[in-house]
Amino acid sequence: MDLSKILTITGKGGLYKIISSSQSSLIAESLEDGKRFPVFATNRSSTLEDISIFTVDEDIPLKDVLWKMYETEEGKKSSIDHKADDESLKEYFEKIVPEYDRERVYPSDIKKVVKWYDILLKHDLITKPEKEEKEEKDQPTTTTQDKTKSPKKPKPIKDTAKQADSTAAQKGKVKNVKTKKI
Repeated sequence: MDLSKILTITGKGGLYKIISSSQSSLIAESLEDGKRFPVFATNRSSTLEDISIFTVDEDIPLKDVLWKMYETEEGKKSSIDHKADDESLKEYFEKIVPEYDRERVYPSDIKKVVKWYDILLKHDLITKPEKEEKEEKDQPTTTTQDKTKSPKKPKPIKDTAKQADSTAAQKGKVKNVKTKKI
């Protein structure tokens, strides 16, 4: 889930997609109504990639919380309205993230997460976290073709910098050549 292109802007509700950037501003498009406008450095904004949720142990990235909501809701819209009362929101969020820090995560934060989830779901922007996708790709799949082929050995990597230095030193062009091992 690439949330690095999705912004939240202080003082403006909703979420915004970064369309382009310049030296002095970003051009953002509202995910709700499609209107575009500049976002300047003086506007307080954050990408959703940079947001995390406080827990008792360590913070959880927002994308992981959104994925847990997606799994809990079975890919459907959230079962609670973001305008619900505080106690209902807390109960709902506890089902999603049981270890969330009840003193530092306010009902207003939960409202935002629920609203953001519904907006991202509407635009099909919720996908599996990268670590889960990687784990699925890393799981071995066996076929008869895989068993008959022997694995190829990797080719040794040549240290071209060392070769270039020694060649230049042999030609007398470079004196006191030091090679650096990596």
